[in-house]
Amino acid sequence: MELFIRSKHFKMIRPSFIILVVFALSGIPVIESRHRPSPKPKTSIEYSALNCRKHRAVLTEFGAVGDGKTSNTKAFRDAISTLRPMAADGGVQLIVPPGKWLTGSFNLTSHFTLFIQKGATLLASQDESEYPVVAPLPSYGRGRDAPGPRFASLISGSNLTDVIITGNNGTIDGQGKYWWVKFKSGGFKSITRPYLIEIIFSQNVQISDVTLIDSPSWNIHPVYCENVIVKGVTILAPIDSPNTDGIDPDSCTNTLIEDCYVVSGDDCIAVKSGWDQYGIKIAMPTQQLSIRRLTCISPDSAGVALGSEMSGGIKDVRIEDITLIQTQSAIRIKTAVGRGGYVKDIFARRITMKTMKYVFWMSGAYNQHPDDKWDPKALPVVQNINYRDMMAENVTIAARLEGI
Repeated sequence: MELFIRSKHFKMIRPSFIILVVFALSGIPVIESRHRPSPKPKTSIEYSALNCRKHRAVLTEFGAVGDGKTSNTKAFRDAISTLRPMAADGGVQLIVPPGKWLTGSFNLTSHFTLFIQKGATLLASQDESEYPVVAPLPSYGRGRDAPGPRFASLISGSNLTDVIITGNNGTIDGQGKYWWVKFKSGGFKSITRPYLIEIIFSQNVQISDVTLIDSPSWNIHPVYCENVIVKGVTILAPIDSPNTDGIDPDSCTNTLIEDCYVVSGDDCIAVKSGWDQYGIKIAMPTQQLSIRRLTCISPDSAGVALGSEMSGGIKDVRIEDITLIQTQSAIRIKTAVGRGGYVKDIFARRITMKTMKYVFWMSGAYNQHPDDKWDPKALPVVQNINYRDMMAENVTIAARLEGI
């Protein structure tokens, strides 16, 4: 593990030194950074958001009013319902023109592009009645905030093929303050806050060239998906906002995250695959994941977190050309007894860090569980972790490495 550190806490700086970390702990074998081949995706990602769509419509054709006050939930739902029958005939596109478009939750369809023009802002409603209540994800067994169901995300979709959310840097504003205040005061005792974007059991998904601000909780959550691209996305949230993860690929195969900028109150990227016995049962890993050219600011969380909900497994991850500024840790591996699963074949290089609490952080006792039915014999495995070409300055602690 070749590591360069400049810090006020170190009097002598050497240009290079080698660290060999050995864990003699149950379920965690040797971690060695040299002579490990970098994992390569089994398939390449060629999908593009620039496909032409044969049919298109503008949101205002369905009675929408962009004054920031009028609810346009019905207009979004009506527009997509009208376009859906034509989707198989060359695809469909809904254009959101400049304006402030207040809306609650709506579902996308296949062979569909949501194009948010420059100067257009989708404002997420703060009226809970505009968000349908949906069942927990099967790999979680409950909502992430609380036992029970969840509010549907602002933009949702399930069992889709060829779906795109893009624009020329249009904005999706989650207006999260209402949800953060209620969450911090214990107001969500039996239901989980909505996310901004959640796509489930889908393939060929692209989210690109948009700005997301102030999400109620997680920003982008593809789950049980294949062939996902998140590209050129800016995500902004106050650094003290609760659980405003940037991008959370969850039980996904063949995912590319590139050229994104994230300021967050939680992990900028959080790689997941289900929670304890529920994730073990579903057994859908996140695999063939590439993260590159990411800039992250998150003083209380990680640039890239692997876990803690990793019970379906995480493997074949490549992380390159990352810039972290005032971020708690670089790549954090989070596991616990009861998780089962694995984090393996992780290759990271060319990471530049400025003002960090930790460079390396592994937590083997991240003891948050969905309920009391987790298996104490389900031990996670961490192996084949390769970090190289990592430059850090102004570091408080170089490494915090905790086994089970």
